[in-house]
Amino acid sequence: MWPQAAERFPPADRILSTILTRQAAQYGDRTLLVFGEVRWSYAETAEIAAASAARLMRAGIRAGDRVALMCSNRPEFLEVYLGCAWMGAVSVPINTALRGIQLSHILRNSRPKLLVIDVVFRPALATLESDVAPPDVIWTLGGGALPQLVAPPPTLGEGAPPAQARPGDTVAILYTSGTTGPSKGVCCPQAQMFWWGVYSARALGIVEGDILFTTLPLFHTNALNAFYQALLNGCTYVLEPKFSASGFWAAARRHQATVGYLLGAMAVMLLAQPPSADDEAHRLRVALGGGVPGQFHAPFLARFGVPLLDGYGSTETNFVFASSIPSDRPGTMGYLADGVDACIADPDDAALPDGVAGELLLRAREPFAFATGYFGMPDKTVEAWRNLWFHTGDRVVRDADGHYRFVDRMKDSIRRRGENVSSWEVEQVLLKHPAIAACAVYPLPSELGEDEVAAAIQLEGGHALDAVDVVRHCEGRMAYFAVPRFVRIVAAMPLTENGKIRKVALREAGMTPDTWDRDAAGYKLRR
Repeated sequence: MWPQAAERFPPADRILSTILTRQAAQYGDRTLLVFGEVRWSYAETAEIAAASAARLMRAGIRAGDRVALMCSNRPEFLEVYLGCAWMGAVSVPINTALRGIQLSHILRNSRPKLLVIDVVFRPALATLESDVAPPDVIWTLGGGALPQLVAPPPTLGEGAPPAQARPGDTVAILYTSGTTGPSKGVCCPQAQMFWWGVYSARALGIVEGDILFTTLPLFHTNALNAFYQALLNGCTYVLEPKFSASGFWAAARRHQATVGYLLGAMAVMLLAQPPSADDEAHRLRVALGGGVPGQFHAPFLARFGVPLLDGYGSTETNFVFASSIPSDRPGTMGYLADGVDACIADPDDAALPDGVAGELLLRAREPFAFATGYFGMPDKTVEAWRNLWFHTGDRVVRDADGHYRFVDRMKDSIRRRGENVSSWEVEQVLLKHPAIAACAVYPLPSELGEDEVAAAIQLEGGHALDAVDVVRHCEGRMAYFAVPRFVRIVAAMPLTENGKIRKVALREAGMTPDTWDRDAAGYKLRR
């Protein structure tokens, strides 16, 4: 598929409006999108994109303006995203769980002219910091009584001609967790999304007519680039509202899905469901299984008959590593994609030999196959892309046969059930509590794979605080998935000679007797 896509869409044509127009001409009435009772054909999708673009322009949106999307999975999300891409505006998908400092930062940094939001997420705007105001224009999805300045999207009308976009133009700004600072807005160009579709489809072995089935949220790259995989290959894209471990296989059977998308904990949750005579009664041929621990691959294949594709990608780069199917070394990164260069480097960016762990550096050979930088953060852009390589912050080993293995994160971030958690952002919320003198947020292993969020707390003299108080302080001020599960009250933090907190010592100590576990205590988070 890869050479055909590159030939059909030469560099200047790797923009969404051109792709939509050509695929609509080729596939016409074939179904592209399925969501509940909604069906969009290829031809209808191109018409919807043009009409959505015209509607945005009538609302005063111009090329280069940002349009924020705080929506659950629904066709209107894609309607607005496609309209923005068609007329040259920039979509800013926002994680619907964000609150307080995290949501405030994204709106402050991206400065959207329009916010499209589900009515159920409207209360999140009340948690914004005092110096941040939502955009003047807000379209609310979901109906009901709406406050002043809030309106549903206008109805679609006649379409607009596509803008004269270029493959390097930013089509979306996707926020990824910061490590020593706030989240960074990754500027994703038109051609990067094209290559996401190409690289991922090639690794999964997608062919024309496949039915791609995802329950992942559209505000992340995984579900969004699965749409591109379907579009580029004449496939059908089936989008579910959200993941359900008990309902996943029934939905896959109902849609006759052939390709699925899972993240680490999801596969473990499916294995934890009671065995059923219908476990193999489906058409799923393969599932993307990034982050699924290696020990779960064989049981998943044996029970469900579905091999999991290992791989590695990031918002800043692309789907750049993929395993064989089934994986010859489960739980690892696999092999480097064609069109990408990789280097395992020491702290001075000098290449290391095979078998020695170092930082993974990446570089694309195709124009604009990677992100172009961080929005409004030129210093962070230069730091990450120094010496003409993107620095991933991940420690990796390359084997002599060209196989790559992930070792650990060099950066201070946490991966919980498919969500990246910025320890810095959680710490900023904790430090707003008057009883907390110092804190450190770090990962502890999860029984589902990946990480759980842990917080060590040092109290101000004369103050009393327990773990439940800490969690209650966090609720409503951050995304629910970032609220610490583990809380440890310490007399003093372990420090380096320079007075910095030694998080490595806290991680190595692990689950100590004085560490409180929210789940074991039966505490239920408010969402």
